[in-house]
Amino acid sequence: MSFFKRVGALTCVFVAGSLLAAHSTTAQAEALTFTDIAGREVTLPEMPDKIILGEGRMMYGIAPLIEGNPFEKIVGWKSDLVQYDPDAFRKYQGVFPDDTARMIDFGNPYAGDFSIEAVLEAETDLVLLDVGNLFKAEETGLIEKLGNAGVQVAFIDFRRNATENAVPSMLILGRIFGEEKRAAEFIDFYIAQMRKVTNIVDTIPAEDRPLVVVENAAGWQTDFCCRSFGPYNYGRFVELAGGKNYGSTLANAYSVDLNLEGIIEADPDVVFGTGANWKEARPEVTSTLLGYDGDPEVNGDRLSALAARPGFADLRAVKEGRFHSIYHQFYNSPYHFVAVQVLAKWLHPEDFEDLDPEATFKELHGRFLPYEPSGQFWISLNN
Repeated sequence: MSFFKRVGALTCVFVAGSLLAAHSTTAQAEALTFTDIAGREVTLPEMPDKIILGEGRMMYGIAPLIEGNPFEKIVGWKSDLVQYDPDAFRKYQGVFPDDTARMIDFGNPYAGDFSIEAVLEAETDLVLLDVGNLFKAEETGLIEKLGNAGVQVAFIDFRRNATENAVPSMLILGRIFGEEKRAAEFIDFYIAQMRKVTNIVDTIPAEDRPLVVVENAAGWQTDFCCRSFGPYNYGRFVELAGGKNYGSTLANAYSVDLNLEGIIEADPDVVFGTGANWKEARPEVTSTLLGYDGDPEVNGDRLSALAARPGFADLRAVKEGRFHSIYHQFYNSPYHFVAVQVLAKWLHPEDFEDLDPEATFKELHGRFLPYEPSGQFWISLNN
């Protein structure tokens, strides 16, 4: 089943559920029932007012849904947004200084620093978790402990099966925050932007699709090569953009370890890594510092250094200038349609000559986000 047939089927199911349950969400005191991404039926006695985010980067999905203050119902989070995407955090901080200051850091939901007592003290109604951590949540007894304490748990997903689960996850968030109309508007935009790529890629023969190596978090570990993706996340983005993902040829897994000898032997047509401003939390990284504070000159130097690493410098893709870097956080966000558009232009520049990912990125911010775009989110060698 194609990407859009799968998404269409899921959308019909979730929209039907929204319509059937609409009467139950019109009054604040009435129950809210929905099925989460893990397939669990979740029932809340009333619309939630106090929500904890198992990952701070879930704000990427929440912010587009709320024209006012997206933090209004959020009492706290895991601090990954602050640590690993400080540029984005500062954007939120600039618009909502009081709300970002009051966020409670509840720690890692699957580790000892996550306190059920603190969750109860915050009078929490709902904890949102990532479906990729479903096993951890079950293994640690987190779901059971919270349930016994009267706190519901719901799973969403913008990371593991991102292109399949983005639409239903946005529908779920629309239900939770009472923003179904806004969710539908974002989903329409999402599908339109994805189709700008997939409608053309569907016409490209398999033999004309370049072999692509994706380096997950290039430069995060300075002495290690390399971690990549199987047919998930950025690996799936490559396939939707008209490429053959090298990691998918090795394993049907979310994360795949590569070795430099294998990359050299495969002789990929295109190589790109992901990067973000990790330097503030991890000063030793040699990654590109892509994001809202990204500096093209700094990132150009960093990309050149990554291309000059032993083994990489001799790759045909590097010699031909088909070596790139893109914002890592697209991998955990419903904005990944921007990444798919960028990859399509890298992989098939002639077919996508008229596609403008920069314009798409600006429209995303103008229509759905509470701050203006800035910085740099992708870069090519010798760009």
